[in-house]
Amino acid sequence: MLNPHPTRYAELNGVLHDLVTGARSALGETFVGAYVQGSFALGAGDLHSDCDFLVVLRERPDAAQEAALRTLHADLPHRDGFWNRHLEGSYAVADELASVAGLGRAWLHVDHGHDELGWSEHCNQAWTRWILREHGITLVGPCPVELVDAVPEDVLRERARAALATLSDDVLRWCPPDVAWCQRYLVVQACRCLYTVRTARVASKRDSLRWTMVHGDPVWRPLLQQVLADRDLGLDPAAAPRPGSLEAAREFAAYAAAVA
Repeated sequence: MLNPHPTRYAELNGVLHDLVTGARSALGETFVGAYVQGSFALGAGDLHSDCDFLVVLRERPDAAQEAALRTLHADLPHRDGFWNRHLEGSYAVADELASVAGLGRAWLHVDHGHDELGWSEHCNQAWTRWILREHGITLVGPCPVELVDAVPEDVLRERARAALATLSDDVLRWCPPDVAWCQRYLVVQACRCLYTVRTARVASKRDSLRWTMVHGDPVWRPLLQQVLADRDLGLDPAAAPRPGSLEAAREFAAYAAAVA
């Protein structure tokens, strides 16, 4: 039975119903289950969040199944509404999802707000597994603990340290430095990685910012408070960063990498 109230937003619940119904129709017996992970699973999803999903498959989709999934996602973002334009997720093969031994495999993935599937490692991450197993919201299917082994703490920490080492360059390679949202994203990702290194857990963007305000060097509190206060501004491609804030964000990311 499909979970009727996975989130506090009725419209989003309807979109997730359409996603699951369409995926089950496309995949048939290959379909195992569907789950919400990311910020909504961590209890921090709001109107400024995307909704991260994971659909689990018994095996990689064949050509007909893949075509049907592509048709589904080509349609969803163009329907009337808000939340149908704010989905992001992947179609994970069960054997590859089960443990970190499956890291590095590409899964069918749809990026936030896009209408085209591609093959990507985006959701095939240690932290995705951790969120799914520890906090995942089941839409339909087995409990996540039946699908995913516990993620070793050393793997979480190692992956977070590796991300911090190149974080500024990685983020600003795809996120324009003249957009304010990218400055905030860089700071938040540094906080999330630092939190994982220190705790071997995964936190939401908002909670990792607040944690770093308490546990990080106090010199960074003005920057973290700015990012937290500006979060409600959302993504505006025409909004430039506050003067000096991008440089401060890069310095903070370097600090996080050093203390990690």
